Amino acid sequence: MSKGVFITFEGIDGCGKSTQLNLLKNEFKAKGLEFIEVREPGGTAVGEKIRTILLDRKNDSMTRMAELLLFEAARAQITEEVILPALERGVHVLCDRFYDSTSAYQGYANKMGRDLTDFLNMKATNETTPDVTFLLDIDPKTAYGRRATRGEEDRIELMGLSYQEKVREGYLELARTEERITVLDADRSPEAIYEDIRKQVWDLIG
Repeated sequence: MSKGVFITFEGIDGCGKSTQLNLLKNEFKAKGLEFIEVREPGGTAVGEKIRTILLDRKNDSMTRMAELLLFEAARAQITEEVILPALERGVHVLCDRFYDSTSAYQGYANKMGRDLTDFLNMKATNETTPDVTFLLDIDPKTAYGRRATRGEEDRIELMGLSYQEKVREGYLELARTEERITVLDADRSPEAIYEDIRKQVWDLIG
């Protein structure tokens, strides 16, 4: 049995990654492909509790190190409990964020450093690497306008526009060093973006 394909979607808050994941999910369903959809942080009973802590607006005193380790704890749980077993069974995994988010948010924007985040990312995931990562790149001001229609912002979204700009810089720097990351212009229609995604996915799946 061949292993499943591990596909991740990344980008700043409001970039449209969840929309693209849903479009791919719907096509997988239509083609009868076996897959699971997961999100980070979360995706497990333990992970969802950690997600609540991380995104709670009241937790504004959380330190950078505590935030980083909580993300890694949730990631370790979902990797061992959900992602790796699925891939071993030949089930494709569609993931809304994975460790590239930690590299961009905690490593770059929070200035924790790539050496630390790379080390923890590999430990938390048992060196599990996505087969392909789609980075939806968009101007933070445009993304902020999209998020404004979604209701109350979470703790990380509340960090503001300048923070999102740093996160974007972190993602783009990461993309320059990781061949598996495909950078997509997200300031286009969802259909145009998805056409770029689907071509690469079907080339990968065969």
